[in-house]
Formats: sequence, structure tokens, C-alpha cells
Amino acid sequence: MGDDSEWMKLPIDQKCEHKVWKARLNGYEEALKLFQRIEDEKSPEWGKYLGLLKRFVTDSNAVAQLKGLEAALAYVENAHVAGKTTGEVVSGVVNKVFNQPKARAKELGADIVLMYIEIEKAEVVQEELLKGLDNKNPKIVVTCVDTLKRALGEFGSKIVTLKPVVKLLPKLFESREKAIRDEAKLLAVEIYRWIRDALRPPLQNINSVQLKELEEEWTKLPTSAPRQTRFLRSQQDLKAKFEQHQAAGGDQVDGDDEDDDECPEPIDPYELLEAVEVLSKLPKDFYDKIEAKKWQERKEVLEAVDALTKNPKLENGDYGDLVRALKKVIGKDSNVMLVALAAKCVTGLAVGLRKKFGTYAGQVAPTILEKFKEKKPTVVQALQEAIDAIFLTTTLQNLSEDVLGVMDNKNPSIKQQASLFLARCFRHCTPSTLPKSVLKPLCAALLKQVNDSAAEVRDAAFEALGTAMKVVGEKAVNPFLSDLDKLKLDKIKESADKVELAGGKKAGGAEKKEKPTARPASVAEPPPKASGPPRKAPAAKSAGPAKKTRPSTAPSGKSKKGPETKEIVETELSLEVCEEKAAAVLPDVCMQQLDSGNWKERLASMEEFQRVVEQLGRSEMPCQALVRMLAKKPGWKETNFQVMQMKLHIVGLIAQKGIFSKTSALVVLDGLVDKVGDVKCGGNAKEALTAIGEACSLPWTAEQVVSMAFSQKNPKNQAETLNWLANAMKEFGFTGINVKAFITNVKTALGATNPAVRISAITLLGVMFLYVGAPLRMFFEDEKTALLSQIDAEFEKMQGQSAPAPIRGSTKKGAEENGEDAEEQEDDGGAGAVDVMDLLPRSDISDKITSDIVSKIGDKNWKIRKEGLDEVAALISEAKFIQPTIGDLPLALRGRLNDSNKLLVQQTLNILQQLATAMGPGLRQHVKNLGFPVITVLGDSKLNVRTSAMTTLNAWVEQTSMKDWLEGDDMSEELKKENPFLRQELLGWLAERLPNMRAVPPDLMQCLPQLYACLEDRSGDVRKKAQDALPTFMMHLGYDKMCKATTKLKPASKDQVVVMLEKARAVMPAKPEAPTKAGQTKAASSSAPSGKRATAPASVQSTADDFSPSEPKPDTKRSKSAGPAAKKGVVAKKTPVKANAKEEEDKSGPIFTLVPNAKEQRIKEEKGLKILKWNFTTPRDDYVEQLKTQMSPCLARWLQDELFHFDFQRHVKAINAMIEHMEDEREAVIGCLDLVLKWFTLRFFDTNTSVIMKALEFLKLLFTMLRREDYHLSDYEASSFIPYLILKVGESKDVVRKDVRAIFTMLCKVYPASKLFPFILEGTKSKNSKQRCECLEELGCLIEGFGMNVCQPTPAKCLKEIAVHIGDRDTTVRNAALNTVVVVYNVCGDQVYKLIGNLSEKELSMLEERVKRSAKKTPPPPAKPAERERAPREHPTNPNATFMRKPAQEEMPNKLKEMYRTYRIQARSHNSEHSAPSIPREFQLDLDMIENDHTNVCELPDLVQHKLEELLEPVMIPEPKMRSVSPHYDDLRNSTASTINFVISQVASGDINTSIQALAQIDEVLRQEDKAEAMSGHIDQFLIATLMQLRLIYNTHMADDRLDKRDIFKLYSCIIGNMLSLFSVESLAREASMGVLKDLMHGLITLMLDARVEDIEDGQQLIRSVNLLVVRVLERSDQTNILSALLVLLQDSLLTTAGSPMFSELVMKCLWRMIRFLPETINTINLDRILLDVHNFMKVFPKEKLKQLKSDVPHRTLKTLLHTLCKLKGAKILDHMSMVENRNESELEAHLRRVVKHSGNLSGYKCEKGSEKGANRTDEKMSKTKVSEILSEIFKKIGSKENTKEGLTELYEYKLVYSDTDVEPFLSNTSQFFQSYVERGLRMIESEREGKGRIQSSSTVIPQHAGDAPMYVPSSSSVPINSNGEELKPAVYYERLKILRQRHGLENNSKLQQQQQQQQSVQDERPPLTSLLSKPTVASSTDMLHSKLSQLKESRESHFQQEHSHSPTRSSSPAANLDDLKKRLERIKSNRQ
Repeated sequence: MGDDSEWMKLPIDQKCEHKVWKARLNGYEEALKLFQRIEDEKSPEWGKYLGLLKRFVTDSNAVAQLKGLEAALAYVENAHVAGKTTGEVVSGVVNKVFNQPKARAKELGADIVLMYIEIEKAEVVQEELLKGLDNKNPKIVVTCVDTLKRALGEFGSKIVTLKPVVKLLPKLFESREKAIRDEAKLLAVEIYRWIRDALRPPLQNINSVQLKELEEEWTKLPTSAPRQTRFLRSQQDLKAKFEQHQAAGGDQVDGDDEDDDECPEPIDPYELLEAVEVLSKLPKDFYDKIEAKKWQERKEVLEAVDALTKNPKLENGDYGDLVRALKKVIGKDSNVMLVALAAKCVTGLAVGLRKKFGTYAGQVAPTILEKFKEKKPTVVQALQEAIDAIFLTTTLQNLSEDVLGVMDNKNPSIKQQASLFLARCFRHCTPSTLPKSVLKPLCAALLKQVNDSAAEVRDAAFEALGTAMKVVGEKAVNPFLSDLDKLKLDKIKESADKVELAGGKKAGGAEKKEKPTARPASVAEPPPKASGPPRKAPAAKSAGPAKKTRPSTAPSGKSKKGPETKEIVETELSLEVCEEKAAAVLPDVCMQQLDSGNWKERLASMEEFQRVVEQLGRSEMPCQALVRMLAKKPGWKETNFQVMQMKLHIVGLIAQKGIFSKTSALVVLDGLVDKVGDVKCGGNAKEALTAIGEACSLPWTAEQVVSMAFSQKNPKNQAETLNWLANAMKEFGFTGINVKAFITNVKTALGATNPAVRISAITLLGVMFLYVGAPLRMFFEDEKTALLSQIDAEFEKMQGQSAPAPIRGSTKKGAEENGEDAEEQEDDGGAGAVDVMDLLPRSDISDKITSDIVSKIGDKNWKIRKEGLDEVAALISEAKFIQPTIGDLPLALRGRLNDSNKLLVQQTLNILQQLATAMGPGLRQHVKNLGFPVITVLGDSKLNVRTSAMTTLNAWVEQTSMKDWLEGDDMSEELKKENPFLRQELLGWLAERLPNMRAVPPDLMQCLPQLYACLEDRSGDVRKKAQDALPTFMMHLGYDKMCKATTKLKPASKDQVVVMLEKARAVMPAKPEAPTKAGQTKAASSSAPSGKRATAPASVQSTADDFSPSEPKPDTKRSKSAGPAAKKGVVAKKTPVKANAKEEEDKSGPIFTLVPNAKEQRIKEEKGLKILKWNFTTPRDDYVEQLKTQMSPCLARWLQDELFHFDFQRHVKAINAMIEHMEDEREAVIGCLDLVLKWFTLRFFDTNTSVIMKALEFLKLLFTMLRREDYHLSDYEASSFIPYLILKVGESKDVVRKDVRAIFTMLCKVYPASKLFPFILEGTKSKNSKQRCECLEELGCLIEGFGMNVCQPTPAKCLKEIAVHIGDRDTTVRNAALNTVVVVYNVCGDQVYKLIGNLSEKELSMLEERVKRSAKKTPPPPAKPAERERAPREHPTNPNATFMRKPAQEEMPNKLKEMYRTYRIQARSHNSEHSAPSIPREFQLDLDMIENDHTNVCELPDLVQHKLEELLEPVMIPEPKMRSVSPHYDDLRNSTASTINFVISQVASGDINTSIQALAQIDEVLRQEDKAEAMSGHIDQFLIATLMQLRLIYNTHMADDRLDKRDIFKLYSCIIGNMLSLFSVESLAREASMGVLKDLMHGLITLMLDARVEDIEDGQQLIRSVNLLVVRVLERSDQTNILSALLVLLQDSLLTTAGSPMFSELVMKCLWRMIRFLPETINTINLDRILLDVHNFMKVFPKEKLKQLKSDVPHRTLKTLLHTLCKLKGAKILDHMSMVENRNESELEAHLRRVVKHSGNLSGYKCEKGSEKGANRTDEKMSKTKVSEILSEIFKKIGSKENTKEGLTELYEYKLVYSDTDVEPFLSNTSQFFQSYVERGLRMIESEREGKGRIQSSSTVIPQHAGDAPMYVPSSSSVPINSNGEELKPAVYYERLKILRQRHGLENNSKLQQQQQQQQSVQDERPPLTSLLSKPTVASSTDMLHSKLSQLKESRESHFQQEHSHSPTRSSSPAANLDDLKKRLERIKSNRQ
């Protein structure tokens, strides 16, 4: 026992930690007694046991531990400091008590844990218990779960945070231990009691059996809401209430009034869910597959995304790319199933991300709204779900602009769905989230739809308006519905009654009245208005004036209804009508005596008048008629004052009692103003004016009255008018008054000589001061000092007074009624001071901020800097009020804020104060770039500088709003700076400002880490200021949030900060109250003028800063006055970022910043490899990031955001801004030129054409500016830009290529051509053939313009690289390479062959050929440097070898030419096998060259630089003699033809509107019989242009999503309408040639099969029209031509494997129709030609091949055609085989003979013809062998040097006799050169002979088809024949050159036109070139066009040569020509050798 006695003596606390368990047991017992004894919870005794408490619960001896637990419980219950031990004690309990076998120990442990919760330590306790759930000992887990269940059951879900518990539940259900699972089940049941169905989603994946058991348990639970039964120490009032209820009889007495306090708010299941990260789980190839062509692949990846987005809660991340991909699918995917799927994915994202999705809402919403045009219900439903989900992530204000954007859409479905969407949105709104500023534009749009023609659109609009009415109340919506008739208004009200709001409450005011206490205030009512519903209901229901007015305002009650709901508009009535209306209500005597000469009678009349007016009802009173009667003679000139008084009194009565309009007011106002200064009548006049003010609104009346008074010269009237106005302002309030309008007149009054007028003006100013405040004085600062002192004295008098509450007009109602929205009241009243700031006349000083001033401010010499600052100060003080645009000033001033000279810093601060006053609210856009630098100055070491900075800061905050400074991370960035002065000043300032704000932006949270850092700052002052600021932060952010923010601190810091937070909590100030509704206007306005800076924050910000924290986005955008509010909300819609509105406003400043030496530094860094070299094939992210970083100091922040935004529209916007600023900020642009060019290279990788076009537009302007500034690109800039520009020269779009070529031209002026050359040469190695072609052309331009010196490194090396492309597989590239080499040849002659190195024989021959055709007569010397500018523009004499760059502005005809070109290429591809050119290649114009080398075409004018006079002599123009000339031939010479030509050229325009206008003009001509003939001769031309337009629509317009499909539909309609008109005129229809008809039918059938047309609205109707047109074409065209065209078209369609089988089918249907009508048309058809076509068809498709086709219809069609022909013509059909060569080998003849034989007609025919035929056959056989021998001989002669001429002559003569001889086999094996030589020789002989025989030419006419006759016709009498064997008209030639001529502006030159026409007429005499070497073959319309063009070109050249010889008979020219050709031939031979 000795041991015992030792420890018995020890104090209790030592016993408790003794090593002997008995000692500890004793200690615990005594401690328990001690703890129960101590009454003072703050006794120091408790502190002794703080460190021991953990031992109490973790004692190793079970007996001692039990007692220790009891003691610990007592300690925790009674000790004030017990909270500090929570963590360690609860941890001890969990680990050492919950595993004990004794139930008592566990129970005590649980009690201790719950006691900790009671003393406000729930979070720590819960944390420890949750840790316990992870323990390996199942006993501990079970007890922890049980304890959690107990805690929840007793304290409720508000205290116990359920989210982490719910998260762990599924894991507990999976446990192996049954005990744990059972306990988890009980816990789940307990949780369900509190949160009900919110528990289901987290548990959906547990074992189905367990879930079923849970469901059963859940159903047993009582439905009543559970209650908290145990309370925290801070909830003692609730505890008392609870005990009271228990005493009163338990749960059954629960009243409704307790609900609010005790019922927990329903928990959002979303909060309990764990966020799932899905971005990393997206399919790896998602972004590739979503673009895939196969819809199945796209569907696969969308389904994967859909599965991921089904997760109810998603982890936040960057979903931008995913959203953009989905948006693209929704907007552009043609598969509607995928559209619906993508919409589902968007829904999933929006639901899973909630508010975090708001960032993307603006991107997707417009696309979804546009897509509502889809009709399929599944798609519409998916889109509805998506847009509804998106709405919940953002605000209506953010989406309103998108919705308004589609409200005007022509598609009714879109309008309907937009309205329905609005209706659904409104259901989720409350009056506070649906302010007037948002509602007004939406209502306006809905009102338009109420009158829509579509019923569903109207119904949707009614529903939306009804919903809005239900949400905000009838009174708020009625002003917007003033123009609706009663029927529609009733419909809206009916809709409102049916509406059920989001809370499920049914509409209807009656219900509200019956059960006023049945439920809490309606969802629609905002919190501050608990008493709202009962009072508002009757007013909303009845809408009558009775309930709105109060007894005190009864007299004016009636007159107020009108102006409030609707301004009365009344037309001016004539005097007669007025008299009639007045006579209806006034007695006759009264009417007669009105203008009596006796004043007594007039007085009596007035009394009678007054009596009638008093008796008349409001609606019965004809106000205008009555006032007109009063104004009737003597009217306002009344001399008797009694009559006048009565008259004025009556005017007042009429205005009060009647429906008084402004029209009526204008009748009387002049008279009233005239009498207002009258001593006797003035009072009555003022009363009448007041009554009119009430009827027509004071602002309007006052403006009229004041302007009338000051247009008079009566000072008494002026003074009294001002007095009346001063009084009226007090009575009506200041709402709506236009200050600006009065200021001018008040200034006039202040300058009046009459003192009374001046005094009245000053009094009026005093009254205005009450409402406007101190800013009013600014208007009068330039008045005389004496007058200013009087004004100041008046203002001083008013100082401190508050504006009286209005007692008249609509303002009064707003003040009296509780129904008005608090927020709007604030806007109206509180923003008074700001309103007037907006009204001040502000001058723009940006032009005065010259670069000179800016450079002075930035000068090295401080004196010059001071001088610059002085100038700025003078500028601002002189301007008084300025606009926010101040040029480069912000940047300059910002630089001075960190000036080394502190005097200049102070001066800058003073200027910024000045700026604040002068700029007013516009200052907010400079907060970021000038305001925050002022905050930085607060860190200055000098006190006086800091004081100035603080004064400036306060001045700025007064003009802006505190929230402008707290948004974004700028404030936290400032606090991050470890400057003790800055921190203490800034924290002190925040501590002063924050208490005056009612709400702050959430961004304030970002300042907390810095604030906590300041609490531990080294500087004591900083720590003190930080502690002072803590409570002010806490009042806005809340204690809990601030505590949570401490979790990121180090443990030691955290403990300290938490203690300080506890202290701050005790002294936390209350938030300022929202102003009361009735007195709100007063309070807000009276505070405005106070002028004392100390009170300014409270007054100015009271309203401006008031915005709901839960809805930060819309309010952020709300400005201080209602007007700008709407605007800003709209502007800031797209990206809902907090700082948005402010950033939008920042955009007026300079956007480029000049950073000295920055470019040099960048060059140095790139050379030193410190940064990435700008060199890539596609831009990687690291390049983009690097550029972004480099650009940040050089560009405005907003611009940088736009430049690097993912939306291309933002890029366009940014480029537009750069274009605007480029000229003004030239130096800065040049300073960052390398970066700007690099950014544009990134754009070259975009696919969006609009961005690329805008980029090129900027670059053109940029290089123009650089040229003007004489700036030269450095190699660094060039190398990072030019290679990427060259990529765009290969763009598929012509416009882009044209612009790039223009930029190349400009580049040569700012960068040496010799350095540009290697870049372009490198570009020729591209895989893109267009790029290779364009680069080669450009190289040609450079060589031609700058000589061979540009070829760097050496000409030989360059030429070899260029020559490689002569063998390119692409024709255009080959041509370009050849032309470039030709240019070199022109510069350096034959040396070119050495430079280009070895070429293959084929390539060399091509080159030589081109050189021969194109070489200049004398090679010019290389351009000298001095001539560089001029060189590219000079016109060399020969067109074929020159390069001219495309003109920058090409005219319309050039576009037409471009289309001709594509058209021709396509036509060739269709007819490649059959449409070989009808003229040998050698004798053609090189059309590829003409078209691809725009350079060649440009030189056409040079062809006519000869003596034109001789060409114009009539003698020289032979008449075309072979046929009678069409009367239309003469039209060519007059303006009609040229007009038609021009209009036709416009038909093929790329611009839809131009084309439509042209078509309309042609249609007008075609519809008038007398004018239609004017089109004769232009039909083919017109059809070709129309076809090209059809092709353009098909290939380009239909694929362009930006084009409105309705415009395309309109264009289609015009084209089809025109065609129908054309084919109605039979004479014109027959002019269409076969080739054109073939292409026309091809185009029309393609259009009929275009699936996209069906998607257009009325697409089916369009297809029906096309069908009709096809029938019309078949009926009206030349039957031979159309039948021939259809046969060729069928042949082509069967050959083309890629074509649609439907195409061939439709062609055959057309053929069947033609066959059906053959009996009627057979006599008009040229059967020879048809049979030739059938023969050609059967050659391509022999019988066997036809039968192999999938369908047998083509075979049957052909058989039917031939059978019908045989049937109609009998055996004679065989006579029509004349055009078929080798008839006996033709399958056609065999077939026809069989058919004829079957008909039994062949025998007679045989008898007659047999012998003849036999002879023919033997002749043929004989001739075949003979022919080959003769020709072999001839060709041998041609091949020998000596006899070559003789051989050629023999061949020519042989061909004249045997024109059908085919010499092709003899030529085919020879070289290209030999063939060319033969062809050229024949041509020369022909021209020689033709020259001799021209004079005695005969006038023989050949038939169109020569039958069996030989094809040769004497040349002198021939008519030109085209490839189809059709005769050509002179007009056709004219058209051939038209396209090229128009492009070069030759059309306006009349001489040239005449000359052209003469040449055409001469051309008619040319021989048929086809007869020389080849048979005609079928060609498409464009082939025909080009072949003729080549003929014309040659003929023209030969004529020119004749002209040069000056021969009157032209007989000598061929010889001269021949000599020239001989010389050339000799030269060629010598070269070859």
C-alpha cells in the first residue's frame, strides 16, 4: 500500500497520467466530480486537462478507460476549450473505444462524439468517423456507422453533411461482414428520412436484393418531414421552441409556421453525387471520326459520348472542343438521327456540368435554335431537351440575344419553338430574374408573332406572353401589350391562367384570395415582399384603376390609367369635324355664343361649357373637338379676364377628365404659355399645364412649354414658366426628364437681362439639384463668377434636403404601389446621378491626343514629360466632359505612374482624378488598364504619393462601381505583391468599402489566400489592416467559406488564421439593408448630391452594387441606367465571364502597344534558339502559346482574347478592329509586325473562307501602309510569313488566289524580288497542282518585271527547277511552266536552252512549239532597277508570251469567263471520247493558255493597236453572200445587242442577286412578243450562261451553309421561269444548238435528281417546274437537235460509271416521249444526222455490250427508235445513211435491213438499188487500196527535203477532191512536230489560194447536211460550219470574243466594237476549217464555243497582216504572210539540226 499512498497525494491531473492504472482510475473519478462541480465554462482549471483528454479515452485498462470516458464526456460538455481537443479525442474514441467488447464503453464513446457535434465541431467529428469506416476492424466500422446514424437522427441533415457519407454507402453495402451491411442499411434508411429520393441516384448501382430491401424499408417510413431533436449550442432558441412543443403535445400540434424554420430545405441529389471525369475517357479518335464521311462512324463515337454524358455529375474541365464538335454535328450533319444524338450529348453535358456549362451555352444555343427547322418529332424533342438543359446552366439574359436572333426567322417551326422555349424559361423565372430590361425586347418580339400567319406560331407566342404575365404580374407586362386588341389580350390572360410555374403552383388570383395562408409566398414573388401576394392579387385580376388609387388622389385617378398603359395617339381633326363633335355634346346656345362680341354672352357660354365638361364621362368626351372650340376666335386673344380664367380652367378640366392626347395638348399649349405670366390668369394657366402634364407626361409637356416660352420675348412668361416647371418637378418627380433639353433654355434664362427670369432659372436649378446632384453644376462652370456664386448658394440651400415624394403622374404610382419590382425601383431612383452623367454633352478628345503629346509624355527628359502632362491636363479641363475614347493616352499615363520622378507621378494622379470627373461612367472601361495601376501606386514609399493615389482611387470608384474593381483576378494579383505599403493601404481601403456593398462578385474569393498571407505578414501594419479587413470579407463570403479556404494553408498557419476568423466572426458587420420600396426613390436620389466623398460609397453603390449573388451574370452586365443596361446585356451574351461587360467597354482604347526594341529582342531570342523558330507544316499548340505570350505586351487584352478565341467570328471581329486601328497606330503595328504576320499565318491553316478573306483584306491594307511608310520587311519577318502565304495561292477558291497574287505584287515593293523568288520557287514543289501553277506564273511575272537577276541563287539552278514542270501531268502546270520559260526566252533568247538543261524529246518539242508561237520579235533587255516599278505594267507587243498579274478588281465578265472555263473542262470530261477538237491543235488558239494565263488575255487590246481607219472603210467589208442575212445581224451594231450581251454575261454571276436581276430583265424581254425577237441570235449564249449558273448553284451555292437557301430557291425559280418563257417562243427555241441542248438536258435532269433541293422549302414545287420545263424543251426545240442531244447524252450517261442510274433512266424517258411523237415530227427531222448519232452510239455500245448492261431498257429504247423510224419511212430509211462512213461495216445498217426485211419492203428496193449498191461496194474496195498507195507516195514527198512543197500541194489538192479521205492513219505514227508541219503547210496553201480567188467568189449555198455529196465545197463560197455541221451566224463569232473583251474593258470602245463586227462579217467568208483534215464530231456547247473562238482569232490575225500591207485588194497579204512563215520554218529547221 506504500505505493498507493504515494499517488494518493498527487494532484488530479498527475493521477490521470500515472503509470499505475488504479491511480489513473482514481484520477478519472475525481476529475469527473471536479468537472461536474466547475460552473464557469471559461475557468482556467479546464486548461490543465487539455493535453490529457486523449489519455482519458485511450486508457489501456478497460476499467479505467470506462471511467475516463465518463470524465471526458463531462469535460466536453462543460469546458469552453473542449473544441480544441476534438480531432485527437474523437480519433482516440474511434480507434480505442469503438473496438471494445463492452457496450457501455461504445455508448460513452458515441456520446462523447455527439457532444463534440453539439459544441459546433461536426465537421471534424464527421471527418474522423469517416476515417473510421476505412478501418480494418469491422467492429470499429459498425460502431462508426451507428454513430453517424445517431448523429444524423438527432442533429439532422443540416448539421451532418451527407455528401461524404452517401459517397461511402455503396462501399459499405459491398462489405463481406453482414454486421456492416446491416448497419449500412439502417444508416441508408435514416438518410432517406432526411433527403428522400435524392438518395436513389447514388445507390442505383448496389446489389438489387439490397436495393429491394431498402425500398421496402423506405416505404414504411412516415411521410411527415423529420425534425431535429438535438441542437447545437448556437441553436438554443430552436431547442426552447422544440421543448415547448413537446410539452404542448408533441408532434401533432406542429403548426405551419414552424415549417420554415425546422424543415430542412430539400437536398439536391446532384450535390450528393461524385463527379465523373469523362474527357480522358473520350474515344481516342473521337475528333477524327466525328468528321468521318460514313455516318456509321460518326454515330459510333457519338454513342460513346452519349454513354459518358449520362453520368449525372461531370467533373469540370475544358469541354470547349467537345462542345464545338457536337455543335457542328447539330448544325451541319445531314443525318437527323445523329443530330438528335448530338443534342442528347449536349443535354447530358449541360445536366452534368450545370452552371459550369454556362461558358459554352452561348456557343451552342444559336445552333440549336436554328435547327428547330427540322420537322421530325424525335429531333425536335432532343433539341428541346438540350436547349432547356442549357437554359438551366445560364440565365435568360445571356440567351435573350440568341432567342431574339431567331424570332424573325422565316421558318415557322423555328419561331414556334423559340416562343415555346421562352415560355418554358419564364416558368423557371421570378420577377427578380426577369427584369424589365430582359422582358421588354422579348415581349416586343413575341408581339410580332402574335400576328403571325401560322397558327402554331401565334399559339406559342400567346403561351409565352401568358407565362411572362403569370410570373411578373399583369401590371409589369401590360405596358408592353398596349397595342394589342382585346381578343388577343384575353387569349394571353387565358394562357396565363393555365400556366403552371416551376414550383407546380396553378395560376389565378382568386385562389390566392381564398387561401392566403395555404402556402408560403408564391414562387413568383421575390423574398423582400412577404406581403406582396394578398395586396397584388386584386390589382392583377381586375386591372381597374379603382384599386390602384387612394382617396387622396381621387381627382387625378382617372386620368392616370391612360398614360400608364398606353400613350394616346390621335390624328388631327379638321375644324368642321371638331364643330360637329362639339355640337353633339354642347348646347346650341353655347356653341353660338362662343365667339359672341358680348363678353357676358361669352362668359355665359363658358359656364355652360364647364357644366357640360363636368358632367361628361371619360370615354364620351371629345377632347380635341372641345379644345378646338375653346381656341376658336377670339380663342387665346380673349380680352376679358373672367372669360379667359374660365377658359383656362376648362382646359385643365378636359385634360383631367378626358382621354387627352398630345394632339389636343398642342392646340392649347401655345395659348397657356402666353397666359402663364398673366397676373390674373397665370394661376389657371399653370393648373391647366399641370393637368396636361399629368395626361401627356411631364417630360413631354415641359419640353414643349419651355421651348414655346423661350421662343417668345415676354420675360414674365419665361420666368413664370420656369417657376411652374420647378414646382411641377417636385410634384411629378424627375423620372424621364430630359436634362439636356432644358439646359440650353436655362442657360438662356441665366443670361437674360430681366432679373426675374434669372432668379426663376436659379430656383429651377435648385430643384433639379435635388434629383441630379453635384454633376449639375458642371453644365454651368463657364458662367460668370457672380452668377455661379448665386447658383452655388442655391445648391447650398438644397444640400442635405431630400427630393419630395411625387404626388402626381405615373411616378407617384410607382412609389405608392408595392407591386413594383425592387430592383427596377433602384434602377430608376438610385441611378439618377448616373443618368445625368450620361446626358452631359461630351466631347471627343481622341483626335487632340496627338502622337506628339504621347511621345512627350514618354520622353527621356522629365521636363518634356511634365510638359506633355500639362498639355493633357489643359486639354481635359478645357473639354470639361469627355467621351471614353482617349486614344493612346491610357498607355502613356500608365507609364508615368511608375515614373522615377515622384512629382510627375503625383501630377499623373491628379490628371486621373480630372479624367474621372470629366469622363463619368464611361470611366469603367479604363478600370483594368488605368485603374489598377493606380492601386499599384499605393505601394509607393512616399506618404504623399500614396495619399494622392488613394484620393484618385476613391474618385474613380465614385464614377464606376465597386464591382468593376472586384471582378476578375486583378485585385488578388495586386494583393499578391509583397509590398507592405501596398498591402496595408489596399486592405484598409477594402475594409472601408466592402461594408457599404450589399453583394459582391464571387471573384472576391480569389483574394482570400492573399488575405490570409497578409495576416502573417512581417509588417505589423499589414497584419493589423488584414485583421480589420477580415470581418468585412466575412460579411460577404460567410464564415464557412472562409474556414474552408484555410484548408490549403500549412497546419501552423491554419490554426492561427482560424482563431482570427473566430474573432472576426464576433465583430462581423451586418449587410446594409435594401432600401424600402416606397421611400426608395427618395433615399437613393437624396444621397446622390451629397457631394461628400465619405458618404459617396454608400449612396452611389447602394444600387449599382446591388446584384444577386446567386445570379451574378445578368446583373454584372446591368449598368446604372436602364438604357445601357439592355445594350450591355446583349453585348456580353456570348461568353458569360464575369468581367465581360467591362471588357466590352475597354475596346475603345488603342489596341496596339509600341514596346521599344521588343522586335529586336525576339529576333535575338530566335537566333539564339531560346524560343521556337517559326517553321512548321501545321501549327502545334506550343507555337500558338509562344505567339500568345509574345503578343501579350503588344496588344490590348480584349483583342488578344479575340485573336486566340476558338470561334472564327471572333477572329473576323478582331481583324476588323485591327483594320480600324491600323492607320492610327502605324508605329505600334510596325513594332509588332512580325507577331501580326505570324498570327495571320495561323489563319492560313483555317478552313473558314470568311476568315481567310478578311485576313487577306487586312494584309492588302497592311502592305499598302508599309509601302507608304517606306518600310522594308526583314528576313526574319519574311521567312515566318511568305512560305505560309504561298500555301494559300493553291487555294481552290479563285477569290482567295486572286487576293494572294495581289499581295505578292505588293510584297515586291516592301521586300526584294530576288529574295521573294526562292520562296516562290520552293512553292512549286507542292503536291497541290494549283499552287504549282500559280507559283510558276508568279515566277514568270517576277522574271518579266525584274529581269534574270531575280533568279537566285543562280538562273541555271532556278530554270532547271522550273523546266521540271514542263513534264507535269497537270495541263495548267505544264502551260504555266512553258509560259515562264518563254518569258525567260524573251529576256535572254536562245541561251534559255542551255539554262534549262536536258529535257526529254517530247518536252523539248512542246517548249519549242510554245517558243515559236509566243516569242517576241526582239528580246528586250532586262529591266533596269530604276524601271522596276513600271516593268510589270508595260504592255509588250505580242500577247502570247507576256505575263500580267490579275487585276485586283476583276469585272463581272471575267467571272463569267472563269465559269466558261470550268464548264468546258467538265463538258470535255463528259465527251472525252467523242469531242476531239474539230480543228487541228496547231491551228487553234491555245485556249488553256488564254484562260489559265490571264496574263495573255490581258494583252488583247494590243492586237488592235494598228491603223483602224482602213478597217472601218465600208468598201472593205464584203457582205456574207451565201445566205440572206438575218435582220438581227444589224442589231449587232446597235446598243440592243450589246445590252443583251451584257445582261446575259451577268446571268452567270457568282452573286445571286446580280444573277436574279439579269434574269428578271431577260424574262421581261421574253414575255413581250414584240421584244422577244431581240433575243434571236443570243439563244445559245443565254443558255450557256444559264447552264453555268445552274452548275455554280449545284457545286457551290448549295454546299455553302452561309447562304440562305431561300435565295437559292429564288434563283432557281428565276432560271426555270426564264427557260419556260424562252421555250414558249418557238422561233427562239429552235435556235438552240444540239450541243447546248445536250448540256441543258444534262443540267435539268441533274437538278431533278438533286436530293438537296427537296430539303429547301417548296423544293417539290421546284422539281415539278423543272419537269414541266423538260417537257417544254422536248416539244419546242429543233427536233433534230434535241433527239441528237438525247442520244449523245444517253451514250455519255451509260459510259459514266459514277453517274446515277436514275439519270440514264430519265434520259430514256425523254427519248421514249420523243419516239411517241415521231409520227408528227418525222418530216421536220434530219434523219441522216439522227442515224449518224445512232451509228456512233452502236459503235460505242455494240449489241453484246448493250445486253451486258444491268438494265435492258437502253437496248429496248434503241430498238424501238429504229423500229419506229423504219415503220414510218419504210425502206427509204436506208437512203439516210449518207453520213455514216463504211456503211457495210456498220451494225446499224445490218439492223435496219433486218427490220425493213421483216416489214416485207426490202425486195423492191433491192431490185432498184442492187446493181448500184454492188458497184458502190466494189468501188469502195478498189479505192481503199488505191487510196493508201496514193497517200503513201504523197507523204514520202513531204518527208523529203527537196519535194516537201510539192508533196504538200498534192495532199491539199487530193483532199479537195476526196474530202472524206481520212489521213489520220498516215499521221498518227509520225512525230508531233511533223504533224504540226503538215497542218501548217496545208493552211498556208489554203490561205494563198483563197487570197487569189476572193474577188471572184461565187454565192453558192450548201445545204446543212450534204447527203451523199462529197464533203469538199469550194472555199470561196463556203459558209463556216461548226463541229455539228451547223451553219454559223456572224453573231456567234462576236460572242466568242465577248467574254475576253468585256473583262478588259473593251466593250465601251465603239471603234473597237465596229472593227470587231467588221472582222466578224469578213469571217463569214472563211472556209470550213473542219474540211481540211477531219470529219465533224459531236461537241458540247463550250467546245464549240472555244473552237470557233480559235478560228476567229486566226482570221483576225490574217486580216491584220493584210491591213499592214495596205493592199486595196488584199491580194498581196498572203504572200507576205507566206514569206514570214517560210522564214520561221527555216529557223525551226536550223534549230532542230
